[in-house]
Amino acid sequence: MNVQLLTGWFPWTVQFAAAVALLAAIGRRERRWRLRRAPLALAAAAALTAVLGLLVVTVGGVTDPLPPALWGWLGAAVAALAVLVAGWRGARWWRRALAPLAALLALLAGANALNAATGYYPTLDDAIGEIGGDPLPQQVTLDQLGSLTGRTGTGRIVQVDIPDAAGGFSPRQELVYLPPAWFRSKARPKLPVLEMIGGEFSSPDNWVRAGNAVRTADAYAAGHGGFAPVLVFADATGGFRVDTECVNGPNGRAEDHLVKDVPKYVEKTFGTAADPHKWGVVGWSMGGTCAVDLVVEHPDVFSHFEDISGDIGPNTGDRQQTIDKLYGGDAAAWAAHDPLTVLAHHAAYRNASGWFEIGDQEAPHVAQARQLDAAARKAGFKSRVVVQPGRHVWQFAAGAFAEAMPWLAQQLGTPGPHPGTAAQPPAKQG
Repeated sequence: MNVQLLTGWFPWTVQFAAAVALLAAIGRRERRWRLRRAPLALAAAAALTAVLGLLVVTVGGVTDPLPPALWGWLGAAVAALAVLVAGWRGARWWRRALAPLAALLALLAGANALNAATGYYPTLDDAIGEIGGDPLPQQVTLDQLGSLTGRTGTGRIVQVDIPDAAGGFSPRQELVYLPPAWFRSKARPKLPVLEMIGGEFSSPDNWVRAGNAVRTADAYAAGHGGFAPVLVFADATGGFRVDTECVNGPNGRAEDHLVKDVPKYVEKTFGTAADPHKWGVVGWSMGGTCAVDLVVEHPDVFSHFEDISGDIGPNTGDRQQTIDKLYGGDAAAWAAHDPLTVLAHHAAYRNASGWFEIGDQEAPHVAQARQLDAAARKAGFKSRVVVQPGRHVWQFAAGAFAEAMPWLAQQLGTPGPHPGTAAQPPAKQG
């Protein structure tokens, strides 16, 4: 099932098959069909597609621009069904059969167009695994951890149910990566921790399936005596279509979960370090926004962040829309979670650091990262902005985390040998 969904033969095959099936379903047929009924069916399909697009924005609440290819293939699917209805009378059986097939293939092509725009599922196996809830590679249960003491060459992933002790948030099952060094002896090392947060439309395992975070951690551990930070793939939203921006608001008390529930559970269950200078947050897209916000607001819990393509602050539109939707109309809550406002009024931060990484095709995010970087430096952070070729997709996030991993491990004080200059920043910076 290792079929590539982002490039290669599969996407083009589905698109070609959908186009051929749609054209065959329409056909030439008789004169009345060609000159009247078929044009009317296609015009109706275009109008219905426009209405669906309007509903997605107004009712569905989707504010980010969706790829044009998605709308094109959605329109093709609607057109196939319209042709089926308008041309049912007098159509041959095989045309009637081709129309729903064309609609199905067009929907598949549209779904993969959306997938390609975000990079969520690189392969068919990744898509089936997440949708079907299949176990991840190297995944074990909590009960199995005790039997894995030894010189394992790779870490393990543990699925956990972190209780909502703070109240007001219902997280999905979360994941914890434990590096090889954690299994070396019964006296567990007090390892540092990184909370890993994904985008708005995400699940906790996206950092594993699409972001290659476990491979990155294992690769780092292989060169550093088995030591690497513990990674916690946290749930910041509680649902795929829920946008909390990692704050306490009408969509749940996500901030309390990430700041109170997760650290307490991880420290108690896995014996990790409790020192805030050994805790950090890594995030992509909405998660990048969260990474900055959580560290800036809670230096008693976190000291380091990597913000990959995040916004300048938590938002669900313009300022007033954000205050209304995210904070229930409380302007003071907005100010308390605006990183620029917090940085400007906070006492100087000590031993805190941040890494902003953005693709060169994300001009607004580049400008926002530089603005945040300047404010963070003024407040005492050691921070940097790195601009690399890329766009707003999971594959860029995966590369950005791999690039920053040695630096993050060093900032966190990860035990183990640190050969060479692995923790030096990249040469190309913005």
